[in-house]
Amino acid sequence: MPLPDRRSLEDAARIVYAAMPATPQYVWPLLAEALGCEAWLKHENHTPVGAFKLRGGLTYFDALRRREPGCLGVVSATKGNHGQSVGFAARRARLPATIFVPFGNSREKNAAMRALGVTLIEHGHDFQAAREEAARFAAERALHFVRAFDMDLVRGVATYWIELFAAAPDLDVIFVPVGQGSGICAAIAARQALGLATRIVGVVSAQAPCHALSFREKRVIEAPVTTQIADGLACRIPDAEALELMLRHVEEIVEVSDEEVAAAMRLLFAATHNVAEGAGAASLAGALQRRGQLRGRKVGLTLCGANVDSDLFARVLAGASH
Repeated sequence: MPLPDRRSLEDAARIVYAAMPATPQYVWPLLAEALGCEAWLKHENHTPVGAFKLRGGLTYFDALRRREPGCLGVVSATKGNHGQSVGFAARRARLPATIFVPFGNSREKNAAMRALGVTLIEHGHDFQAAREEAARFAAERALHFVRAFDMDLVRGVATYWIELFAAAPDLDVIFVPVGQGSGICAAIAARQALGLATRIVGVVSAQAPCHALSFREKRVIEAPVTTQIADGLACRIPDAEALELMLRHVEEIVEVSDEEVAAAMRLLFAATHNVAEGAGAASLAGALQRRGQLRGRKVGLTLCGANVDSDLFARVLAGASH
């Protein structure tokens, strides 16, 4: 699958910035102290939906408007942030959106999606089951199905990595959480378009190891999901296209436990007073696990989402990991 070139990413940036400003990136002293290196933290928790996914939704719907001017509505599946992205962008495009979520999904993410005007339907007990039902529902009603991984999503998400690389072009390594793959493939696209040598390390939940297993075996492998905290990483089956790009361009995959994710959430709050959901803290969790290798390096991290339920965050701050 070809990656978007620099001109395509510049076009994506114009679409994104029509709806939101660039997000900041800072070197927080307490994070640098904890990691023993210069660490740049990209604040994708500062987008209008509190997560990086919005950028991809904006570029996706811009392309959809031109490809399918007669589109009657869209359907997708999510654990939360992708659904908010679809809802936000669909509302701007004046298209109805139906979003499928698994039973037991985050209450506050569900409320945020409903507030954006989506029709929310609960189905199944994990993301994969919700995704399969959403695809069936869309086909049955001749509606457009928005996948969780698509190159039009990747183009938009890559704009945040372009921003980080512009601020810190000499990063030695970046740590990127992996859910359905748009975030890490966007990092690949930005690095390749800019001709940088930055190493890319993917971070997955040890309780959702399908990407780690697939990366190691170089083929799609399904694996059970048991994470109680990193719902944005709760993927049971990797996307084959995303995996192919990861195998070509990613140097390493790190697995982090729920306990390590919870510790990273606490550190982010103590060091920066920003709230991170589980997946949003995974980048830091991966770096903390590898900190012995980072001394003296220049490291890029992403706080890619802040949408954690209040009761769960309170338990995490009190020392729990779920």
